[in-house]
Amino acid sequence: MKKILFLFTTIFFFSSCIAQLPPGEYTSTNKKAISSFESAVKLYQAGKDVDAEKEVLKAIEKDANFIEPHLLYADILQYRNQTEKAIEEYVNAISINPGFNLGNFYNLATLEVSIGRYEDAKKDYERYLKKLHINPDTKEDAERNLANCNFAINAMKNPVPFDLKNMGPAINSVFDDYFPAVTADEQTFLFTRNNRTDKVHLQEDFLISKKKDTIWESASLIGNGINTEGNEGAPCLSADGQLLFFVACQDNAVGAYAGGRKGFGSCDIFYSGKVGENWSKPYNMGNMVNTNQFESQPSFSADGKSLYFVSARAGGIGETDIYVSTLKPDGSWGLPKNLGPQINTPGKEESVFIHPDGKTLYFGSNGHVGMGKLDLFVSRLNEKGIWGTPVNLGYPINTYGDENSILVAASGNLAYLASTRVGGLGGLDLYQFDLYEGARPGKVTYAKGKVYDIKTKKPLGAHFELIDLETGNLVMESDANSGNGEFLMCLPIEKNYMLNASHSGYLFFSENFSLKELADQTKPYLLDVPMEPIDLQGVMQLKNVFFETAKFDLKPESKAELNKLVSFLNANKTISGELSGHTDNVGDKKMNQVLSQNRAKAVLDYLVSNGVDAKRLTFKGYGDTKPKVPNDSDAHRYMNRRTEFTVLAK
Repeated sequence: MKKILFLFTTIFFFSSCIAQLPPGEYTSTNKKAISSFESAVKLYQAGKDVDAEKEVLKAIEKDANFIEPHLLYADILQYRNQTEKAIEEYVNAISINPGFNLGNFYNLATLEVSIGRYEDAKKDYERYLKKLHINPDTKEDAERNLANCNFAINAMKNPVPFDLKNMGPAINSVFDDYFPAVTADEQTFLFTRNNRTDKVHLQEDFLISKKKDTIWESASLIGNGINTEGNEGAPCLSADGQLLFFVACQDNAVGAYAGGRKGFGSCDIFYSGKVGENWSKPYNMGNMVNTNQFESQPSFSADGKSLYFVSARAGGIGETDIYVSTLKPDGSWGLPKNLGPQINTPGKEESVFIHPDGKTLYFGSNGHVGMGKLDLFVSRLNEKGIWGTPVNLGYPINTYGDENSILVAASGNLAYLASTRVGGLGGLDLYQFDLYEGARPGKVTYAKGKVYDIKTKKPLGAHFELIDLETGNLVMESDANSGNGEFLMCLPIEKNYMLNASHSGYLFFSENFSLKELADQTKPYLLDVPMEPIDLQGVMQLKNVFFETAKFDLKPESKAELNKLVSFLNANKTISGELSGHTDNVGDKKMNQVLSQNRAKAVLDYLVSNGVDAKRLTFKGYGDTKPKVPNDSDAHRYMNRRTEFTVLAK
């Protein structure tokens, strides 16, 4: 490492000397100074920087105007992370002879940026770029860094609202705590901890905390099924908390994964499902997502369709890029797609997070214009499916250091990140802060509840489909926890939804609800799902079959529900049943009976036209003769206007 840093510095140092001075000559004629300097060079190249420092200081003492020792001393100080002292030595060298080495201005400016001295760095980059015949590669780099300086100077004059709050000892420790993950209801918090004080080696494990009232309980290890003697990192929870995606890497010492896991490359993405309160054995995401290179930092979309992640695979734009893989109808993952040059740069993109609104992406990058190192950005997906120009989250969220690991809660108001700020409990600590308005995602809420057998109350792991009633598009699909029947779905607000739940051996459940006039998005839409076993005389209410007022014409939004009924009958070919229509008590009874009869017939006709054998179906209109509830209010009359399917044979 030391030699690499030394050689990097001497790109400007020795090459400049050779270009500007005769062979064997320096900027000093003092033989003792030259002798000490040459000894210092040899010692530093041999890794003896303490002895090298002594010799280089002797050279400077013997000739204070000897430029080369100042530059070597700057390199020694830089290696020790004594940046301010290294800057002093570059300033000393430049003050002796500004024209000695053009690269001194570039090196000085780069160090100044690294500690946030943007005004000074701007001047020195400008001085460097005014020179002729400079290295094209460093010229491009200097121009990019000059743009960073201009951005940073302006950003610091116009700070964004930012008030970090340490998450406290229930979450943080004396170790490094980082890479947060949280469920959509903000009741479960997961993160990574490095349990070793040895800075060279890692022992990364996952810890989990539950919220009691408004307080996070003391975090505990997630369990041996996930954690191993190796490293597990960068966790991502699905919005409902039922799926865990994470990264495991090879142990470089043995060239294998811990815990008997099989991988394709240096680091792979794995997943595990929740059964009750336990986690299943982790599975590799497969060779469509993972390669023989580095894959990390997964982020799973709330609709259950897309996995965003960071990869160093061949064919990318930069060092690491952000990709997305989409789940195919057969349950396999599609070929990952690079998010393209709007998001990815020739530098590094990492710490990707897709918000539950499905259209707001947060990520870290050192390739977009920012404060100099890894900054946090936000990009929004437009109606054409194109990512917008990334926007820097601003100062002081971003600083001259590296920022990453941002997570924005489903509510959009609260965000989390890891930082080494002064006053923390250990190295990296986890913090939370209120995200300012301009950086917030679209508004979402969530529905949660439990699926169970209506007769035995046994929890069921039913499959859910959530559909936008206006467009008929599938918004998301998921499964309830097979151990306890619990489910949680993250939903964009200002829409009308249709919900279908299905489980083998049961009639499917349907419901609809509106979030267009939601008063408080932080409060969940509570929805328990009682499911009826397939028994004779079992009744399935088709709550998402709609007709025009006083007519029997099916509305277009009925199609999704009726297609679900077609699928149910195709999967249960021995079932036959009656389609029944019902009305409220408003209007003429005879007309209501005819209307209900025609509506039941319209549903039967749709099923038959879509392949269901007509011999399996009958229909009947009951008018207002079988109300579910008294017809004493608009809400009750709405409940009585319905279409049902009753099992007659199974």
